[in-house]
Amino acid sequence: MEIIPAIDIIDGKCVRLTQGNYEQKTIYNENPLEVAKAFEGAGLKRLHLVDLDGAKEGTVKNWVVLQQIAASTTLSIDFGGGIKQDKDLKIVFESGAAFATIGSLAVKQRDVFVSWLNDYGADKFLLGADVKSEKIAVAGWVETTDIDIYDFLNDYVEQGIQQVFCTDVSKDGKLEGPSIDLYKKIIEQFPSLWFIASGGVSSMDDLYALKSIGCAGAIIGKAIYEGRIQLKDLKFLL
Repeated sequence: MEIIPAIDIIDGKCVRLTQGNYEQKTIYNENPLEVAKAFEGAGLKRLHLVDLDGAKEGTVKNWVVLQQIAASTTLSIDFGGGIKQDKDLKIVFESGAAFATIGSLAVKQRDVFVSWLNDYGADKFLLGADVKSEKIAVAGWVETTDIDIYDFLNDYVEQGIQQVFCTDVSKDGKLEGPSIDLYKKIIEQFPSLWFIASGGVSSMDDLYALKSIGCAGAIIGKAIYEGRIQLKDLKFLL
């Protein structure tokens, strides 16, 4: 199972939110590149980089941070937040992202996303599925749709999507453990997907549990920043 640390960016700084609430923000480091280099030094190969300013404003804002990390590390970076137009996508790839992370746009503007999959190749995208009671949530998790997670994933698997990360929004940032039962059901239904768990990871035990059900990867944020998971311990999963 691939361990994928997360760096969330506001004003160029490494932060974490609780359940997507910008009012519940903790700044962990003023220098995201320093954080990324620490991840690389621990033997990690990939990074989940989220532009929270971009997500809020609907256009990519912190692409310079992406550029710096891509130029100064060997990490394979998936970048999301504010990718709404062709120009945003172009900036993200030109700045060094290996994958563009797409969430709400895949729900609200399916035709646009499908055109990108056709133009760039589905292997260049990481599909983000935020879930509340097995329904897709969008708009910073404020809005829950009637779209079933399984129907949503099936549609995009048919369009060629290979990588998906799923966040149970009731778990994110709360360090209460991941949604093992939900993820198990998804993996059983879509065995060919490179499925990445996200949200709620609070301990090494959580990671072992995710590995045991067949997760291809796990995104970890707050648990690392708050010392619940030590980078040196992750080597047992690498």
